[in-house]
Amino acid sequence: MISDLQDVFSVNAKGMQKSVIRELLKLTLRPEIISFAGGLPDPKAFPTDEVAGITADVLRRDGASVLQYGPTEGDPRLKAQIIAHHEQQDRITLKQENVLITVGSQQGLDLVARIFVDIGDVVIVGLPSYVGGLQAFSGYGARMVGVPLDDHGTRVDLVERELEKLRKMGKKPKFIYEVPDFQNPAGITMTEDRRLKLLDLAKRYDVLILEDSPYRELRYEGEPVKPIFKLDGNGQVIGLYTFSKILFPGMRLGWVIADEAIIQKLVTAMQAADLCPPSFNQAIIAEFAARGLLDKNIERVKAIYREKRQIMLKALEDHMPDIPGLRWTKPDGGLFLWVTLPDHMDADEMFYEAVEQNVAYVVGSAFHSDGGGRNAMRLNFSYPTKEEIVEGVKRLGKVIESYDRVKARARQQIASP
Repeated sequence: MISDLQDVFSVNAKGMQKSVIRELLKLTLRPEIISFAGGLPDPKAFPTDEVAGITADVLRRDGASVLQYGPTEGDPRLKAQIIAHHEQQDRITLKQENVLITVGSQQGLDLVARIFVDIGDVVIVGLPSYVGGLQAFSGYGARMVGVPLDDHGTRVDLVERELEKLRKMGKKPKFIYEVPDFQNPAGITMTEDRRLKLLDLAKRYDVLILEDSPYRELRYEGEPVKPIFKLDGNGQVIGLYTFSKILFPGMRLGWVIADEAIIQKLVTAMQAADLCPPSFNQAIIAEFAARGLLDKNIERVKAIYREKRQIMLKALEDHMPDIPGLRWTKPDGGLFLWVTLPDHMDADEMFYEAVEQNVAYVVGSAFHSDGGGRNAMRLNFSYPTKEEIVEGVKRLGKVIESYDRVKARARQQIASP
């Protein structure tokens, strides 16, 4: 072994950090633990029989080509289905040159960071924000500037304040990162008014917007809000999407939509990473969509998660202790909701007590680029069973109540003469 690996690692590699979520999940593998921690889909929603039949058909018909290398940009047949999907869902008109197939949307985050971020460059993110995005950006040396959210999405007035501060310093962010629909982790949806104001800021300050939309199709109530990409129409927005949440994650396929010049630079970066997305997987998904099964599957997934979301919201109402400052979001879609604890409580510290009581969540600090969020947690309702949701919330409520009593006694002891 070389004497000093740290001396050999690149600057980027030295700055890389393990995913907090992935590390915490190692503590929750015991079968008796009810986990609200991961963002896993419900396996019962997977169209196993349909995929089995399509896989056999694709192999018999196109085996020689689908088992071969393919173009870096992706299979034109799958791209055609994606283009049709965007046209049907949001009236977004795209050409083949506007679409890049990726190995999951996480690769899209990595590729965007690779082509735009140099060490020390600024990226504006939400507080909280998706930990996979934070991890991808920090891996290339980005300096993240966090902007708080409220019930209507990112505080655009604070984005403007940060942009103006940076301009006075002679700096410009490489992009603004947004998860506008059922945001991970908070479950909040940004209003159309704020999306338009954010676009106006991006144009005035000449900054790109990276719109991450893994959950957009998973709306359970309310009216859809137009994508930022649709509202733009000027090449200012890069869109990221994935099949992992609307179909299943095992194929590891996502896609990017953007101006052709951006797509071409992403293609070059991807050629250095993995040459091309998996041809076989693309052919299966393309055939699945061509048979009209994708939309049907999305409706099936929505029905399952709509019920689970409602069960979790009711369980929280029924079993959370009556503590001032304890509250949670009520998302219209997606996979997650966000629980905020009183300021004196520490979800990072409480996590280990929760695991002892056989329930798990993701600590809010994992989603904060500024080290905040220690009094918050993310709960997932898509993966656990309906029975586990109710029992897990009961356990979590008891943990929170017990932890609050301990903190109250500690405060009393400090206050006593």
